[in-house]
Amino acid sequence: MESLRIIIADNESIIRMDLKEMLEEAGHIVIAEAPNGAKAVDLVRTHRPDLVIMDVQMPEMDGITAAKIISNEKIAPVLLLTAFSQKDIVEKAQDSGVLAYLVKPVKEANLFPAMGIAVSRFQEFAELEQELENVKSSLETRKILDRAKGILMDAYSLSETEAYRRIQQYSMSKRKSIKEVAEAIVGAAKKKN
Repeated sequence: MESLRIIIADNESIIRMDLKEMLEEAGHIVIAEAPNGAKAVDLVRTHRPDLVIMDVQMPEMDGITAAKIISNEKIAPVLLLTAFSQKDIVEKAQDSGVLAYLVKPVKEANLFPAMGIAVSRFQEFAELEQELENVKSSLETRKILDRAKGILMDAYSLSETEAYRRIQQYSMSKRKSIKEVAEAIVGAAKKKN
């Protein structure tokens, strides 16, 4: 695994120190540490780390609440640590968007694979989200383009192919996207009506 920029959040300084040492010996960089969930969220927003390793039980704001905020804002993957493996905590962790979960005491043999899973899942989700945005944008462009073609076809008695060709030519000559040209045609038609 390549070197990661990591934030550690745990109210026990000895655990933070042990984790930091384990991570740095493996070539990772601990960019910040937090004693509670609220501070962790602030640090994550500021530093935008590659990974957050956070305890469940912390003062001010627990790790599950902090993980949910970080997950909802899509800032970084969260690996949650707990001294308990109770079913309700596991379920709450899953609902918070946590991508990996470890029971203390943390051992290197478990930590590094869990880190790899959390980071790769986070990247997969980001790629899927980008793909979804591209599909939405493509559909929006297609809808507006179909309306613009229809307007040109009605106004100038053109075939669909000829209407598209005119939009395409205008797009190239004005150095605008086809979507921008189609939006302008639809906008102009609305103003006329």
